[in-house]
Amino acid sequence: MTDIKYQLFIDGQWTDPSGGEWFDTEEPYTGRRWAQIPRCTEHDVDRAVGAAHRAFTEGEWPAMSATQRGHVLRRLGDLLREHGEALARVEARDNGTRISEAVPQFRYLPEWLYYYGGLADKIEGAVIPNDVPEIFNYTCYEPLGVVAAITPWNSPVMLLLWKLAPALAAGNTLVVKPSEHASASTLEFMKLVEAAGVPPGVVNVVTGFAAEAGAPLVVHPLVAKVTFTGSEPGGRAVNRAAAGELKRVTLELGGKSPQLVFADADLDNAVNGVISGIFLSNGQTCVAGSRLLLHEAVHDAFLEKLGAALAGLKMGDPGDAATQLGPIANRPQFEKIIAYLDIAREEGARALIGGARSMRPGTADGYFVEPTVFSGVTPAMRITREEIFGPVLAALRFATDEEAVALANDSPYGLAAGVWTQNLRRAHRVAQRLQAGTVYVNTYRAVSVTSPAGGYKCSGIGRENGAEMIKDYLQTKSVWVSTAEKIPNPLTV
Repeated sequence: MTDIKYQLFIDGQWTDPSGGEWFDTEEPYTGRRWAQIPRCTEHDVDRAVGAAHRAFTEGEWPAMSATQRGHVLRRLGDLLREHGEALARVEARDNGTRISEAVPQFRYLPEWLYYYGGLADKIEGAVIPNDVPEIFNYTCYEPLGVVAAITPWNSPVMLLLWKLAPALAAGNTLVVKPSEHASASTLEFMKLVEAAGVPPGVVNVVTGFAAEAGAPLVVHPLVAKVTFTGSEPGGRAVNRAAAGELKRVTLELGGKSPQLVFADADLDNAVNGVISGIFLSNGQTCVAGSRLLLHEAVHDAFLEKLGAALAGLKMGDPGDAATQLGPIANRPQFEKIIAYLDIAREEGARALIGGARSMRPGTADGYFVEPTVFSGVTPAMRITREEIFGPVLAALRFATDEEAVALANDSPYGLAAGVWTQNLRRAHRVAQRLQAGTVYVNTYRAVSVTSPAGGYKCSGIGRENGAEMIKDYLQTKSVWVSTAEKIPNPLTV
């Protein structure tokens, strides 16, 4: 028997799916089901969007001042701070994130609600010094309406807050569709939304599969904007569907991010940064540093240090604080990673470290993959060009700065990049030439609510986080007011 049977959250109420169906969610550590998630239909999506539209056009929410909306977000932030550890444990159970990663992440998440709660009443228009006589012209910003937020399975609540906080601060309402592989923590978070006094219909959740819930949500005529985080193929599908309805989109998609280690780098620091980039979270982050570009002078020494750092790491229960490597988040992703290990060997790469499913004690029942480093890799190999989204690192050599930049930019993606050098001039010069939305120098995977994140090329459209991106959830209105005492008849002038 399963432990929990969840309901949908629509119009401030907990409700069963209209089709009366649920589906199982599995615990990646054991491979066993532990909860049931509502399987939504197009009818449920229509209910949720209708509730969000009503909440946007009538009732408490549109009557609130921007300052009052900010107060609501800060109350929600306080509740998340109080209950974040419990939510972290739900998420760790649902997607295999190590509890030692999940708890610190949830401790920081209230900052999104505080930051955008504080920003809500600081969005200012402008008086335009136009050249039309006797006209007073000003601009103001207004919310878009109903926002559809589609979130992935790797960090469900964090990536929801990247969307929810600015969207609500701007005055919009929200329908959330989490990944079918990790919906539980989002549904648990709705209990905090309810407790914070967010008016009914302002935030709604529909769960289920792309064809039954995601697709109807994207094309619903009352949805004004779609914000999506997920794979590149999923983002392309969302973009095509939204474009047909002339909807605005923000897409945060995949990456094949390079880490460039130059000959003068502090190798110990670089090894730790590379581990953070690809093995923390099992490489299941969009910015995962999955391509390792090593200067030929330090290539062998670096890989030796990396191998020593990875040796003897404890794999096992993500709920155990002593665990250093947890399971892959779900069965389809696990099977995808295993397939790529075979592809790499078939194309001639050599597994210097790992390269197989884990057979360590205590991991046989779960979705565990050994941390893997391939050498003998070429730029044309699929493991170099395609996003694996797992603990798989492809190592390549370079001889010059120009070659390093060319290798780094030889990718359809452009989400992030890492630069490891003690030469400040090189650091700035290379950072300016890398085709990536975020460049880390002598660090990796830093994130802040205050700094924008997003990608070049196939890594997405738009940005998340930071003060400016709240305008992605607003539209500009230009107001023209005549100050003339008399308006002449234009046909007689």
